[in-house]
Amino acid sequence: MNSNDTNTTAAPTRVTPRLDMVGVVTSDLAASLAFYRRLGLDFPTGSEDLPHAEATLANGLRFALDTEETVRSFAPDRQLVPGAGRVGLAFHCGTPAGVDAVYEELVAAGYRAELKPFDAVWGQRYATVLDPDGNGADLFAPLT
Repeated sequence: MNSNDTNTTAAPTRVTPRLDMVGVVTSDLAASLAFYRRLGLDFPTGSEDLPHAEATLANGLRFALDTEETVRSFAPDRQLVPGAGRVGLAFHCGTPAGVDAVYEELVAAGYRAELKPFDAVWGQRYATVLDPDGNGADLFAPLT
């Protein structure tokens, strides 16, 4: 092989993906914004009027909400089934009492409970409340 030949057998450089954003498809953006704002996510004012809204968490992870219409604009054949739970999210509530308090606040605000708070065998206080589209918002904290 001379110096002008290229090595076509070299392995490509491995790219390690990094989780950057969690996205949820919603049928009612305003209702989903209200739900996730109650969980502490800070969406910009006026997000209710946009087809896509994002909140950046303290660790840099982005959380996005897209309307069904937005998704259909680039994937017209995609089947979007309401209430099927299109993603699951877990929110650390600090303490077991925090799990109970957040759960009670969400349920009192009219959101549907899926799992009442309980002490899980894996060592967490755990509960699940559903967002307006049926996606589970798991609430948890270590028991100790």
